[in-house]
Amino acid sequence: MTLTEEKKEKKIETLEEATIRFAGDSGDGMQLTGGQFTNATAIVGNDLSTLPDFPAEIRAPAGSLAGVSAFQIHFSSKEIHTPGDILDVLVAMNPAALKTSLKDLKPGGMLIVNTDAFTETNLKKAGYEENPLEAEINQKYQVFPIEISRLTQLALEDMNLPGKVVDRSKNLFALGLMYWLYTRPMDTTIDWLKKKFSKDPVILEANLKVLKAGYHYGETTETFISNYEIKHAKLLPGKYRNITGNEATVLGLVAAHELTGLTMFLGSYPITPASDILHELSKYKNLGIRTFQAEDEIAAIGAAIGASFAGGLGVTTTSGPGICLKSEFTGLAIKTELPLIICDIQRGGPSTGLPTKTEQGDLLQVMFGRTSESPIPILAAATPGDCFETMIEAVRIAVKYMTPVFFMSDGYLANGSEPWRIPQINTLPKIEVKFRKEADGFYPYLRNPDTLARPWALPGTPGLEHVITGVETEQITGKICYDPQNHDAMIKIRAKRIAQIENDIPDIKTIFGESKGDLLILGWGSTLGSINAACEQLLKQGYKVANAHLRYLNPFPKNLGEFLKNYKKILIPEINLGQLRLLIRAKYLIDAQGFNIVGGQPLKVNGIVEAATKLLKA
Repeated sequence: MTLTEEKKEKKIETLEEATIRFAGDSGDGMQLTGGQFTNATAIVGNDLSTLPDFPAEIRAPAGSLAGVSAFQIHFSSKEIHTPGDILDVLVAMNPAALKTSLKDLKPGGMLIVNTDAFTETNLKKAGYEENPLEAEINQKYQVFPIEISRLTQLALEDMNLPGKVVDRSKNLFALGLMYWLYTRPMDTTIDWLKKKFSKDPVILEANLKVLKAGYHYGETTETFISNYEIKHAKLLPGKYRNITGNEATVLGLVAAHELTGLTMFLGSYPITPASDILHELSKYKNLGIRTFQAEDEIAAIGAAIGASFAGGLGVTTTSGPGICLKSEFTGLAIKTELPLIICDIQRGGPSTGLPTKTEQGDLLQVMFGRTSESPIPILAAATPGDCFETMIEAVRIAVKYMTPVFFMSDGYLANGSEPWRIPQINTLPKIEVKFRKEADGFYPYLRNPDTLARPWALPGTPGLEHVITGVETEQITGKICYDPQNHDAMIKIRAKRIAQIENDIPDIKTIFGESKGDLLILGWGSTLGSINAACEQLLKQGYKVANAHLRYLNPFPKNLGEFLKNYKKILIPEINLGQLRLLIRAKYLIDAQGFNIVGGQPLKVNGIVEAATKLLKA
């Protein structure tokens, strides 16, 4: 039988969706592999959701459990909400990757392993006493043992390359194989390789050879009897791109810069997982955007406040530990009533915690983590693409009400990706900015009667000279004042200014389900996808449930209290120990229940379904 005849006999099966994970050592290029597979999947037109999972240690020992790097992608011909609860395919490049990920592979799922890495040394590093590939694992899963390292060497044997260069190419073999298995085009990766290695033709040739070798391995051997096709999803008409949360955050800042006409200044200190915002935004100097890598978190926010005082739009980015350090200067921005965007890209804590894992542990910190009475608006994005719109809204509130605003995301949103429909620039809302120019009747704290915002007066404007300070000031005049009655009045008017923002934000509505029922699943931030999927399952099972999601966490939507009363029970899933639940209980005196797992990973759909079912039957 010829290879051509064998190829014709292989059939293509059509699937509705699939979830796969590439897992290997931190030096095996799993993030690159997953990223390229994602780009190819986006080109095909599938709906998708990804979960990059980085090791927390920069140089974890090779082959160790702590050094495992993974990339998961869930893609489908229909709308999906999460990167998937269970895996259909696991590509494990070494024993440690198998050990950490096998629990997530469904029974009967496909397990593709690089058998060359299953040496006695690597098995011991992963905690295996014997080779798991020789045990009952073969009865539970479809195991495909492939000598990926050796086949990579064979593909490059005529190029006389150093052993390390050859070994670093093996991830492209796995990528090529998965391209064949799921009928993905190689064109996007080939073009990417040509651009990346345009000045190194030898490395380019090696990578192309290995990529194609992996593809043709699946195509020509008898290892696989079929491959799979997932047709394109029916998405809304428009132009799409694959986008991560941090990329969408940057584009939201760029759009806000254009919509306001203000000079944007980012003061930032590098911290995972927020650093990419600084890296990406620095590429827009041609638009007049300025970025500054400060010596520490305090200097970063201080510089951003200075930019806002001078009439620019100050922005600072960090994660939970940095929010702690910025707290005093955050209070200064509240006291001086200057617009400022503080981006909190949350990660696991406390302290250094889990720097590369996700969490929703900062809500109470951004709500209360300052001295005195110092309320601040808080907005949280729900998906990677939603970071764009949420950022624009944060800027709108900041400049309209002359206040710092917290923009919240997390590690899952920051690094995860989804198809994002690129908006038409003329559909974006214009953000009006008014600087005080008239000297007649000017006082630094003479407030707008509608918003209670003080005037934004540029330093150096004739007749508008003024002083702002962290010390308490007199109403209207802004002079330093220690009078008890004045302090009480200023505390209350600052609080009222933030509270009345509820009149300028949309009411909360259900996403799935009816406006009244037995159970409401309420969420915020990155739990949206899991909650949506869980609610869909519960509705199919006949339960009277609904779900809603909060973008505005301070102030809450004006109708939230009455909205919650339409349901007999409230369930709030969070990747913390119940921080939103605490706020809801305190404000509305509602006995909301929580589903709380703080494991550094997105919540599982099945876990929410089980918690909701238990609550419904209680």
